[in-house]
Amino acid sequence: MAERPEDLNLPNAVVTRIIKDAIPDGVNVSKEARLAISKAASVFVLYATSCSNNYAMKAKRKTINANDVISAMEEMEFDQFEDPLKHCLEAYRNEQKNKKEANEKKKKEKEVEVQTVEDVMEEEEDDDDNDGDNEKDEDFVAEEDDDDDDEEEDEEGGDVESVGPASVANDNASVSGSATGSVVEISDDDG
Repeated sequence: MAERPEDLNLPNAVVTRIIKDAIPDGVNVSKEARLAISKAASVFVLYATSCSNNYAMKAKRKTINANDVISAMEEMEFDQFEDPLKHCLEAYRNEQKNKKEANEKKKKEKEVEVQTVEDVMEEEEDDDDNDGDNEKDEDFVAEEDDDDDDEEEDEEGGDVESVGPASVANDNASVSGSATGSVVEISDDDG
C-alpha cells in the first residue's frame, strides 16, 4: 500500500492535460481548482478500485478484471458510465488484437527473410565447396623459386615456406582450398 496519502494522488501533469483537453480554449483553471479536481479524481479511482475488488473477492479471484469495474460502476450508481466503458473496452481489445496480429505478421516475415538469407548463404557455401575441391586457389598456392640453393635447404628441412594459413616444408605438398579453409596433402613418394 501507499506509505503516504499523497502517493495515492494522480500525477499533476496528467490531470492538467485532461483538464485542458476537456475545456474550451481560452478558459483558465486556477491552481486550487486543478488540485481539487486531482483529489476528486483520486478518490473516485480509489472508490472504484475498492468496489471492483469486492466483486473479484466474491468470485474468489485476486485479480480485478474489466467486468468487475463495469459492475462496480453500477453499484456506485454511475450507470451512465457503463456503455462508454463497454465501448472503450471493446475498442481496446480490438486494438490489442490488431497489434498482436501485426506483430505475428512481422515475426513471420522476419522468419521468412532469415530463412531466405540462410538458404542463399548455404547455396554459396555449396558452390564454394564444389569450386575448391579439385582446383588450386590462387591465394593459397606458394610461388616456386628456381634457385637451386633454396631447394637444397628445403630438402634438409632448413627453411619453411608459408602457404596461406598453414606452413609446409615438403616439396611433395599440394594445397587447395578457399577463403574459409585449406587442405594440405603431403605425399610420401620421393619422385
